[in-house]
Amino acid sequence: MPGFLDSIHITNVLGLVIFLVLWIILCELTHVIVLLWRHEPLIGWAVGPFGLTLMALREPSIISIWLDVLVPAIVSGCVLAIGLFTSLSPITFPGHQLVKVFMIACGVLITSTADLISALRDLRYPLWGDARILRTMQFLRANWSKIHFTSFGHSYLRTHFGSNPAELLQILSL
Repeated sequence: MPGFLDSIHITNVLGLVIFLVLWIILCELTHVIVLLWRHEPLIGWAVGPFGLTLMALREPSIISIWLDVLVPAIVSGCVLAIGLFTSLSPITFPGHQLVKVFMIACGVLITSTADLISALRDLRYPLWGDARILRTMQFLRANWSKIHFTSFGHSYLRTHFGSNPAELLQILSL
C-alpha cells in the first residue's frame, strides 16, 4: 500500500478536535449511564487523567461488569463509524473496507482496554464494601484525580471509617 498516508487528508482541524473530545466524552458518559442503570448508592466520583471514575458501594454483578465493558465499546465503535466514515467526517480516509475496520478496532481498543483490564481484575479479585472503596480511592489518589463525595458518601465514610473525606484521603496519600 504505497502512498497510503498520502491519501489521508484532514479537511477540518477544529472539527477533528471537537470530534475527538466528543468521542471521549460519550464513552465516559456511557459508563455513568451503566452505573445509574444499576441503581447503586453512589459514594462519589473523580475526574482525572484517565477520565471519570464512579465509586459505588456494592460489588457489581457479573452482568454489570461486562455491560460496563461492552456498552462503551459499542458506543465508541458507533461514534467512530459515524464520525470518521460519513459525510460529517473532518478527515478523509481511503475507501478500503480494511481501513475502516482497522480504524474502528483501534479506536475501540483505545477506549476499552482499561475497561477490559478492570473487568478482568474485578472478576479475578472481587472486592466489595470498604475494601473496594479504599482500593478505588487509593488508585485515584495515585493518579492525581480530583475526588468528590456525595452526601451519602460523607455519611458512609463518617460511620464506617470514623473520619471525613479529607482526613481519609490524607491518610491514603501517605
